[in-house]
Amino acid sequence: MILIDEILIHEDVMRAPFTCDLEKCKGACCWKGDYGAPLEKGEENEIKDILHLVLEKLPKENQSLIKEKGVDVFYKGMDKNGTPLMPDGACAFLIRDEKSIGKCAFEELYEEGKTSFKKPISCHLYPIRIERNNKTGMDFVNYDRWSICNPACSLGKKLNTPLFEFCSEALERKYSPDLVEQLREVKEAMDSNRDGNLPT
Repeated sequence: MILIDEILIHEDVMRAPFTCDLEKCKGACCWKGDYGAPLEKGEENEIKDILHLVLEKLPKENQSLIKEKGVDVFYKGMDKNGTPLMPDGACAFLIRDEKSIGKCAFEELYEEGKTSFKKPISCHLYPIRIERNNKTGMDFVNYDRWSICNPACSLGKKLNTPLFEFCSEALERKYSPDLVEQLREVKEAMDSNRDGNLPT
């Protein structure tokens, strides 16, 4: 584990190769799973502020479900709120392009320059998951391994891109650019050690 300030980062986040391969996975993390995307404090209000724009991007059945359930639902299994799911398990904010690749309605609006909200930070970080220990005030940054991401592991290995680097923009958004720079320094030190151990 790597400790930076009050952030404890699993070694797999530093070492594991990862680069999303949407042509192969079709964005399956947006339409598979038991829970919606976890929402952080304040994100519900950000979503509500742009909901009128988001709904215009979505099929009618998605619009109806969101209007019925709201933009966040409490999931007992993960003990927190997340985006609502359609009956087939897909995120209610999912849209698909002409290649049937799952896309995020939030992100499409962001890329069009219509909002400043890219998407929930939990989606942006994935497959990194962060759990906060309220007793210690520490964040635990882990790699959530899932078989649907096997193509991303293969592509990351081919491109020699570690997980933290692939998620660097999201980590900067969650924490700071300084954290990412420190992680790069740690990775460089790890690579320079013959045994690959973490620097002391």
